[in-house]
Order: sequence, then structure tokens, then C-alpha cells
Amino acid sequence: MARTDKKAYELSDAEQRDLVTLIQQDKPLPEKYRFILFEDKREVELVWNGKTRDVCTTVLPFQTLEHIDEPREEVGSKKEAQFDFFDQRGRQIKGWTNKLIWGDNKLILSSLKAGPLRQ
Repeated sequence: MARTDKKAYELSDAEQRDLVTLIQQDKPLPEKYRFILFEDKREVELVWNGKTRDVCTTVLPFQTLEHIDEPREEVGSKKEAQFDFFDQRGRQIKGWTNKLIWGDNKLILSSLKAGPLRQ
């Protein structure tokens, strides 16, 4: 969307001629005109050569390296207040797990969203 407040962003005649020439030659506009010509949405985006906008929907399996669900030695009534989350042996009740996941955020989020942990 083009800017409506022309007071703050006046282009010189030379800049206008250069822009018209670039558009007629079907060439990309210089990056410095990006926020001068178009509305500033206050968004930040990383831009680099070869960047794609493809959405990753790959679902990868999770590899379990270690299970740690033994109870901690606690003193006082805190242990009694949290007793509902654990069975008599101190293990967590089924359906509840904490996971430490290492990897690319896009792949992890798609795997968590559609993976076997959702069922």
C-alpha cells in the first residue's frame, strides 16, 4: 500500500526518474526505497539471497535418549501438594511428560503438531 503522507517522504526529481527507469526496464528497485514507497508495518524480517517461503510440514520421529522421571528428595509439605502428579513409585502419571528437544524450530514444531505425541 502506498504512503499517503507525502510530507515526510518526498523523492527528488532524479530519484523519481531513476525509479521510473528501473520499473520500465523491469529491474528490481533498490532496498532503500522499500520503506519510503510502501507502508511501514513495523515488522522485522530477515532477508538473504536464496531465502524461500516454503512451509515445512515434515514430521520427524523423536529419538528418546534417556528417561529421567525419578522423584526428587524434598522436605516438607511440597511433596504432598504435588502427589497428584505422581504414582506411588514416584513416577509421573501417564499422559504427562517433559521433553527436552534439540533441533531446528520449524521441524520440531511441525513434528510436535502432527506427531505421535498429540495422540
